[in-house]
Amino acid sequence: MRLRPATALPDARPSQISGPPLTVDGILNLSKPAGWTSFDVVAFVRRRSGVRRVGHAGTLDPSATGVLPICLGRATRVIEYLMDARKTYLATVLLGTETDTYDLTGTVVRVSDAGPVTAVAIDQALDRFRGDIEQTPPAFSALKQNGVALYKLARSGHAVVPSPRRVTVFQLEVLWLALPRIGLLIECSKGTYIRSLAHDLGAVLGVGGCLEALERTRVGPFALDSAVLPSVLEKEFLGNAWIERLFPPDEVLLSWPAAVAADDNAFRIKTGRNPLWSSAQPSARPGPDRCRAYTLAGDFLAVLRREGDDDWRPEKVFV
Repeated sequence: MRLRPATALPDARPSQISGPPLTVDGILNLSKPAGWTSFDVVAFVRRRSGVRRVGHAGTLDPSATGVLPICLGRATRVIEYLMDARKTYLATVLLGTETDTYDLTGTVVRVSDAGPVTAVAIDQALDRFRGDIEQTPPAFSALKQNGVALYKLARSGHAVVPSPRRVTVFQLEVLWLALPRIGLLIECSKGTYIRSLAHDLGAVLGVGGCLEALERTRVGPFALDSAVLPSVLEKEFLGNAWIERLFPPDEVLLSWPAAVAADDNAFRIKTGRNPLWSSAQPSARPGPDRCRAYTLAGDFLAVLRREGDDDWRPEKVFV
């Protein structure tokens, strides 16, 4: 697997935008280069665009590359739904090398001979990591303990023992094998640490292992083949061309059922009251617990949440 080469971080000086901050609502499908933190990307977009409300949907480690959706304006309100989406990765696992961070950025704590490992043993070991599994995050992670990131505690010498969490691995396949390296395709739920998977796979095989390279190729509806690099955006921020790349906030929700609210119900929703309609709209029961609602003009109105069998209440209003 050939990963996208690292890209130098453009100068992060404030953009040459005069007057009040721009009002922009949308999602950029951005491709994070190696060496950037997720916060670097957010800061870059905020400064270059002039939009104050900017956030990302799902942290990537600095050494990782790939899809990092950036939400601007009111689109930041759909981040929680986008973070719930499935994610797809291409990973290179290095067997025979174990580190304290579970990747090559850490200190090597064990070196073993991965020669005896076979393809059959790898396939059998991978079976343990498919479906619903209990996974322990790395001690060097952004998870917090008493308000402090675990990696800060670990770096300061504190003993860190993260709690296991339930995650789902929907797909886990070997793309190529060139021992001591394995190329994996992984589709998983939120909260899954690919570094932990690499570490745990090495432990099951008895030789240790760590993550050598990682590229995220999809987050929900956003795929790598349509993502844009910051170096391209850098030029487009000089004008308004970058705005043409924005996806609307409801792009994240297109797999949900939809409801159209007439003027009276649209007014009720805008003012935080439950719409009055039958159980046939937006969906017949039983059904999902959320839907997206639109005005008669087709404007994205709100996220509605089901209460009981037939009642729906506005969870987030966008108009």
